[in-house]
Amino acid sequence: MTNPIPQGHEGLIPHLVCSPCADAIEFYRKAFGAEEVCRMASPNDPRLMHAEMKIDGKTFYLADDFPEYCGGRSRTPAMLGGTPVSIHQYVADCDAAIDRAAKAGATVTMPATDMFWGDRYGQVVDPFGHLWAFATHQRDMTEEQMQKAAEAMFAQGAP
Repeated sequence: MTNPIPQGHEGLIPHLVCSPCADAIEFYRKAFGAEEVCRMASPNDPRLMHAEMKIDGKTFYLADDFPEYCGGRSRTPAMLGGTPVSIHQYVADCDAAIDRAAKAGATVTMPATDMFWGDRYGQVVDPFGHLWAFATHQRDMTEEQMQKAAEAMFAQGAP
């Protein structure tokens, strides 16, 4: 019997539109240590209809932009004017993850900072417009401790 949920594909799977997708695959290898699982080219042109990659064993999908199949509208973050979605990953060293991504061509939009909720946290935007957030958990805090720390931070005019 075929498993309705393929092994290794449980849970939510981000699916990113990137153009050119082949360049995104190379960037994600360099910036995040992603491993390519597969890619499927369009039968009509060099764009990729589908690609699968993994970061730390977690799957994400990629595809080139195909506006001709989406009512003539592009779905890349650049064409949409940005993205409201971030891809969040806990890592052993937030600063190193951000530095690696920047060296591969990402733009640091929030340098790693010790945050009121107990994590060191920062963000980058990749060359394809997708927002990636990295965090290293530093201390466990109660909701009350986080609330007090947030109030203190915002009283100082941050963020």
